[in-house]
Amino acid sequence: MSAVISARGLAKNYGRTAALKGLDFDIEAGRIVGLIGPNGAGKTTALKAILGLAPYEGQLTVLGLDPRTQRNELMQDVCFIADVAVLPRWIRVREAIDFVEGVHPRFSRAKCEAFLKATKLTPDMKVKTMSKGMVVQLHLALVMAIDAKLLVLDEPTLGLDILYRKQFYQHLLNDYFDHEKTILVTTHQVEEIEHILTDLIFIREGEVSLQASMDEVAERFTEVMVSSDHAAACRALGPLDERQVFGKSIFLFDGADRTALGRMGELRVPGVADIFVATMKGTYA
Repeated sequence: MSAVISARGLAKNYGRTAALKGLDFDIEAGRIVGLIGPNGAGKTTALKAILGLAPYEGQLTVLGLDPRTQRNELMQDVCFIADVAVLPRWIRVREAIDFVEGVHPRFSRAKCEAFLKATKLTPDMKVKTMSKGMVVQLHLALVMAIDAKLLVLDEPTLGLDILYRKQFYQHLLNDYFDHEKTILVTTHQVEEIEHILTDLIFIREGEVSLQASMDEVAERFTEVMVSSDHAAACRALGPLDERQVFGKSIFLFDGADRTALGRMGELRVPGVADIFVATMKGTYA
């Protein structure tokens, strides 16, 4: 299976600052990939390169096309939801729907209106009268109603309350995603998306620090909760991280012998957020 996105030596400098330092990664069709990293890690720069919005060095193909020279063709099959929904303040909901229906051949008015039924938005409502969350809801409905091969989400639910965030990801799985579509998502709300991800890419200071499927992550990483009498033995095995909970120590390991760990305490499956925190130590120093 050919990769939907393939990068080799993807690099980008802003003056003397290296935003991307030679990234290598592949994203296959039919995957939901979380691109996770702290602020300033290079996530947005990578997305801009993928969308043909910024020049770069190295090799990058998206849906078999070069984003630098074939962007118009590429965007026929790509949708992008940014962290800030930019819509004209004067436009009404029905006018926004009319516009997108007129310019994009794969837009489904019925799907858009179905998404909007779950909101308080009405056809005659103007953007200038909406709350920030309502603007985001309209933007999401417009973009998710386009039948694209690649959907790129950059903090897609920023500004939404938890109820609508959950609804959004349910719609994403039940009403949008299929084996022919690929979704690339960046977010700081890792706990809310880890159940839908098939793959993880951690990016740190412009470099890929982890690239694995969620199945591989489950095989590699293990947590063990131990009492104080086993803490020293666990530390001797070189854990990635240690934290204290209710008087016990929880250690996170990468590739450790689970049988040996199980003799010292209770084994647990670590969440993506815990793995992220452990592997990003020192980033904010």
